Amino acid sequence: MPIVISKDIPAFSALLQENIFVMNDERAFTQDIRPLEIAILNLMPTKVETETQFMRLLSNSPLQVNITLIYTESYKSKNTAAAHLEKFYKKFEDIKDKHFDGMIITGAPVEVMPFEEVAYWDELTKIFDFADQNVTSTIYICWGAQAALYYHYGIQKHLLPEKLFGIFPHKRQQEQHDPLLKGIDDIYYIPNSRHTTVSLEEVKKVEDLVVLSESEYTGLSIAKSKDNKKIFLTGHMEYDRDTLKKEYERDVAKGLPIHPPFHYFTDSTHTSVNVCWTSTANLFYTNWLNYYVYQVTPFKF
Repeated sequence: MPIVISKDIPAFSALLQENIFVMNDERAFTQDIRPLEIAILNLMPTKVETETQFMRLLSNSPLQVNITLIYTESYKSKNTAAAHLEKFYKKFEDIKDKHFDGMIITGAPVEVMPFEEVAYWDELTKIFDFADQNVTSTIYICWGAQAALYYHYGIQKHLLPEKLFGIFPHKRQQEQHDPLLKGIDDIYYIPNSRHTTVSLEEVKKVEDLVVLSESEYTGLSIAKSKDNKKIFLTGHMEYDRDTLKKEYERDVAKGLPIHPPFHYFTDSTHTSVNVCWTSTANLFYTNWLNYYVYQVTPFKF
């Protein structure tokens, strides 16, 4: 939460230059407060697990957050009961006339397909346009980030020689004092699980994009648009302790070529797990809710 001080004190301008959020006392006394409206477009096949992961992160804040879960009508989920979707989810048509303070668009296991061949691509692009016009700030994750970078900026994804799989170190850009990374260490860890990537150099060439973090292992880590409306996260901070373990065991059972996740298991039997990303995840989403949603969203749209 912001600190409230007089705008005339020297610390006010100094902290503003460091992108530390301060609020003058005049604004603080006139500010209206209401619950935040956050939409989650859940493209993952494990919808119940994924929605729980994000709700856990979004609940780690003193702010009241109302969640609206969305699914794509143009593709029928094979892994989630229709009754669950009908009871807890809404179609895009149900919410297209609403406004949201924030939105999260998840990844999806369709990386190797051309974007235009994804069954729900046309519907997804409508949601991208909706987010641009009706959402204060949107986080795009993994394939969702690749799809949004392609749709908005023409940045193509590229197939990797093997699956990028494990817990990888990421380095924040020292020159970027961005509130989104406030409190996060210079080197931090994020789970990754994907077959494709985007060129970090192509992202850096786009004038509207700012790279906040990168990795020698994964390339681009976090980027955002200059207006803070679009945030691109190539990894999965939301993953639970055993998410990569389940993916590994699933691929082994299917006989797929897969190596144990990097920097994840702590024993040779692949049973004990090294968790080193949850504090980063909690900070990241709390910072997003506070600085890029709550502090800037209008009380009335």
